[in-house]
Amino acid sequence: MIERYTLPEMGELWNDLAKYKTWLQVEIAVCEAQAELGYIPPAAVDEIKAKADFDPDRILEIEAEVRHDVIAFLTSVNEYVGDAGRYIHLGMTSSDMLDTALSLQMVASLQVIKTHVENLIQAIRYRAQEHRDTVMIGRSHGIHAEPITFGFKLAGWLAEMMRHRDRLTHLEDKIAVGKISGAVGTYANVDPRIESLTCQKLGLRPDTASTQVISRDIHAEFMNALALLAASIERFAVEIRNLQRTDVLEVEEFFSKGQKGSSAMPHKRNPIRSERLTGCARIIRGNAMAALENVALWHERDISHSSVERVILPDSCILIHFMLVETTNLVKKLLVYPENMQRNMNVYGGVVFSQRVLLSLVDKGLKREEAYEIVQSLAHQAWNTAGGDFRALVSGNDRVQAHLSATEIDACFDPNHHLRNLDDVYQRLGI
Repeated sequence: MIERYTLPEMGELWNDLAKYKTWLQVEIAVCEAQAELGYIPPAAVDEIKAKADFDPDRILEIEAEVRHDVIAFLTSVNEYVGDAGRYIHLGMTSSDMLDTALSLQMVASLQVIKTHVENLIQAIRYRAQEHRDTVMIGRSHGIHAEPITFGFKLAGWLAEMMRHRDRLTHLEDKIAVGKISGAVGTYANVDPRIESLTCQKLGLRPDTASTQVISRDIHAEFMNALALLAASIERFAVEIRNLQRTDVLEVEEFFSKGQKGSSAMPHKRNPIRSERLTGCARIIRGNAMAALENVALWHERDISHSSVERVILPDSCILIHFMLVETTNLVKKLLVYPENMQRNMNVYGGVVFSQRVLLSLVDKGLKREEAYEIVQSLAHQAWNTAGGDFRALVSGNDRVQAHLSATEIDACFDPNHHLRNLDDVYQRLGI
């Protein structure tokens, strides 16, 4: 991932140094398991642990000749360890170390992601509490529908993020998988107990039935969970972008001191953070598709997945981390304009209260079809008309007056009717 979207907390889990350290962690854990089961001398393990190291530049130098990154790594390590190095990687195939180490990186990344999901949950909850009674218009098809509150809109975001938290917690056990089963996964040259002990030391569980690799449905599930999380963040971002439009302007991204919106137009205050989040989500969705394509490997193993995963796993983890941090800051600093919400809700004289008028007429004994015709006619007279005033048209209509008093008409235009049951939703979410 480019530096622009790489934050240290996640980036440091995926750089080359972290990768090599994780590789070495797996190799040492295998050596420890081998020694505990009597396959190699304990003194050799002590020597390996004391001397084992690597030189990243030397690894690249060796790889340029041997064209194999694991062999290059092991050669560099053995240059430090010396004679005891013959016990490193004993009975293993490259994927034993690579896939087990990759699982460790995924698990560590997931812990960071979960922490920042929780941060976003708390940020949304706080703003939802703040605006639980901030009335605004709800929209369907992009058109004014009926009143809601901004807190209720945020409640939907909160519920969605809480579902992601549950999914990620469930996913943690799925991806915490290791394999030390040798070429094609048959344990021909390595005791299955070594796999069990190694995984125990690393906080993983042995893969149930690996081939030469851990089956890539596990990695695809991980990637699709990230893609789904990114899709939710995009939903929030698109909503903010729509609500920030000049003709709406109900919310607005925080505009920092010295920030510029356009090189040509000084008035511009663009929703650049939300637009950035929208774009980032597209990348992660595309990466998830690549992960799905990695599932179908040839026979017990090929390496067509390897080149893909070198890109999609670090990039996606780094990018979703960036998106979570960015979204949390965006939510915390989001500017909310209740007066504009009120203005927009009352455009054309409260035409959005048409259903209340309709139902009140039905309650008074009119057939629904007749009541609908009356109300629709009045609403369309007010709609998209300069000075259009649905409420005035309703109050002055003889057919309406024949059934509803002035007080009953006023009640139709009370937004509190639409909010009276929202506490049920708030209570479910602890808002």
